[in-house]
Amino acid sequence: MSTTDAVTIEVVLIIVVVAVKVAIVVCVCRKRNQINVASVSPNSQFITLTMDKFLNDMEREKPIRFTGQQLRIATDNYSNLLGSGGFGTVYKGIFSNGTIVAVKVLRGNSDKKIDEQFMAEVGTIGRIHHFNLVRLYGFCFERNLIALVYEYMENGSLDRYLFHEKKTLGYEKLHEIAIGTARGIAYLHEECQQRIIHYDIKPGNILLDKNFYPKVADFGLAKLCNKDNTHITMTGGRGTPGYAAPELWMPFPITHKCDVYSFGMLLFEIIGRRRNLEIENSESQEWFPIWVWKKFDGGLLEEAMIVCGIEEKNREIAERMVKVALWCVQYRQELRPIMSVVVKMLEGSLEIPKIFNPFQHLIDGNFATHGVQVSHTYTTSVSSYGSSVMMSDSSIVCATPIMKKYEIELATSIG
Repeated sequence: MSTTDAVTIEVVLIIVVVAVKVAIVVCVCRKRNQINVASVSPNSQFITLTMDKFLNDMEREKPIRFTGQQLRIATDNYSNLLGSGGFGTVYKGIFSNGTIVAVKVLRGNSDKKIDEQFMAEVGTIGRIHHFNLVRLYGFCFERNLIALVYEYMENGSLDRYLFHEKKTLGYEKLHEIAIGTARGIAYLHEECQQRIIHYDIKPGNILLDKNFYPKVADFGLAKLCNKDNTHITMTGGRGTPGYAAPELWMPFPITHKCDVYSFGMLLFEIIGRRRNLEIENSESQEWFPIWVWKKFDGGLLEEAMIVCGIEEKNREIAERMVKVALWCVQYRQELRPIMSVVVKMLEGSLEIPKIFNPFQHLIDGNFATHGVQVSHTYTTSVSSYGSSVMMSDSSIVCATPIMKKYEIELATSIG
């Protein structure tokens, strides 16, 4: 080989190596700008050891980690407000590839409660996928921005269609929404590797896509628990008054049945297409769930449906929803059904057993924290109903104070 040939080969090799390196650099730069990759290295002094470990764990999961700059561009500097709540503000965003998202900004500076909410949402919904659960695309965790990036739901939240006269849905569609919501909660409780308790089931947290399919959202209060555990202990109340189960307001054992109670309250509002109680008119208004029970117990459910504007063709499914709601809001949590059973009853594939008065504690005035004996026949009659936490003959139930103070006033009107 001549000297000239050797030099030529050497030059070619150098050019190839340089070209490969340039190609690698270009690919890396492009990848960083795509939606499915975000690079950010938060200040180590800003992140606690707990949060640092959490973020490292989430790197091995599915959620994408976005930068604040990516989210500012996607939201056009947060110019399209979708709504706001106790934990943050939600903006509409569009990525360069056309993906529409909802960006929930939790805060601007570090705060323990917001950190807890961030970990609750990313650590629960970020690990699971179900058609009836809102999808979490990713998150941002920086010194000046903590945000969650969700799929965009074109039709907003269910409360817009229950409590506003200008936006209404037919009863068939509301029935489908109820079943879909129940399926989503059942997945959280019964099909995940670790049971997820949502703690805040209400119309505002049920989002509707372009076809009005429901998806459970807002996991800021959610908690993971081992399925083998019969209960968990919490400090401080959770949930929203009017939907939260009675046991959530007292330092007593909590199970996933608190979500069942909240779903029952949601069902009542779907049935009536109104709030269970307008607080500002509470003195002149009867609590809707009690009113429904009194009509049902008195054999006047048909009359109640007429008052609620339910057409005759929809009264069969409406009656089914009423019965399921009454089971879900049983005061004693061990009497409430599991959500997979709720789904079957709503679908009509499972017979609904005789219903006990869920508001008997109001009539008896039994608000003390002492135990109440449960009879053998009472327990047996419910055991075939599908409750996952059943009681033995000698079990003691802790009767807890009522959920809201207005129930005391309403109790005097129950005959």
